[in-house]
Amino acid sequence: MKKFIKKIMAGIAVMLLLMTTTALAEEVSREQIKGLDEQVQEIKSDVLSIAAELNKLEEKLLYPSHTQIAIFVSLTPEDESQVDYVDISIDGDPIIHHIYTFKELEALQKGGVQRIYTGNVTTGNHEMMVTFNGKSAGGSDFQKTETIQVEKDVAPKIVEIVLAQESITFRDR
Repeated sequence: MKKFIKKIMAGIAVMLLLMTTTALAEEVSREQIKGLDEQVQEIKSDVLSIAAELNKLEEKLLYPSHTQIAIFVSLTPEDESQVDYVDISIDGDPIIHHIYTFKELEALQKGGVQRIYTGNVTTGNHEMMVTFNGKSAGGSDFQKTETIQVEKDVAPKIVEIVLAQESITFRDR
C-alpha cells in the first residue's frame, strides 16, 4: 500500500513539474509573441507612412502645381434626388465618367465631398462641361448639363461641383 501511495505521489509530482514547465514555456511564448506583434505593428506603421510620403511625391511629380487642377463633387444637402453618374469634360475632351455606388451616394448625401479628378491643364481659360443623370425623389429620371469657364493660373486650381436636381453649381477656388 505504501508503494502505491509513493507511486501516486511521484506521479502527482511529475504532473506538477510538467504543468509548471508548460506554464513557463507558455509565458515565454506569449511574451515573445507580444514582442513580435509590437514589431510587426511598428513595421506596418513605418510602411504606411512611407507609402503616404511616396503618394505625395508622386502627386507632385505627376501634377506640378502650375498645371494641377482638382475637381470635387458634392450634393446639395436638402436635395433628395439620387445621382446615377457624372461626366466631366475640359475643352471638349472627356476627363472622367463616374458611376456612383450606393455607398458613395450615401456618403455624399450625408455631406461628404468626393475628389473625382486630379489632372493637368495649361494656364489660361478652359471650358468645363458637367453632365449628370439621376432620379428625382419621385423616381423620375432627369439629366442636367452645365458649362463654365475655368481660368487656370500658375497656382493649383480647385473646382467644386455641387449637384442638385434643379441645377449644377460651381465653386471656384
